[in-house]
Amino acid sequence: MKTRSIPFDFVLEQLFALEPVVKPMFGCHGIYIKDKIVLVVRKKSAETFDNGVWIATSRDHHASLRRDFPSLRSISIFGKRETEWQNIPEDATDFEESVMRACELILKNDLRIGKVPEKKKKSKAG
Repeated sequence: MKTRSIPFDFVLEQLFALEPVVKPMFGCHGIYIKDKIVLVVRKKSAETFDNGVWIATSRDHHASLRRDFPSLRSISIFGKRETEWQNIPEDATDFEESVMRACELILKNDLRIGKVPEKKKKSKAG
């Protein structure tokens, strides 16, 4: 596990048993378990509305996740449409409790959380 300083580092403590790996992503920090991205942590001084912990999921799971996490919302920096990524906002009154619950679900291998990123296509050199 990389131990670089990241916001909301208690997430790494909670997921320690799964050997999370942190990778830079969108100027944030992606948290991977094996080949699957599960969360992104974001805390920036600009565009603070999207600060918090982003959950990698799909639209199929939004309704059930919102029942578990009432403060969950789409990421706004990607435009006005609903995004697959969902955010537990840093300013939510239940932020830490919700993030801890998300970590519990990841530890239980909840199929609603996590995505295997598409492989980047290699360009053919002439």
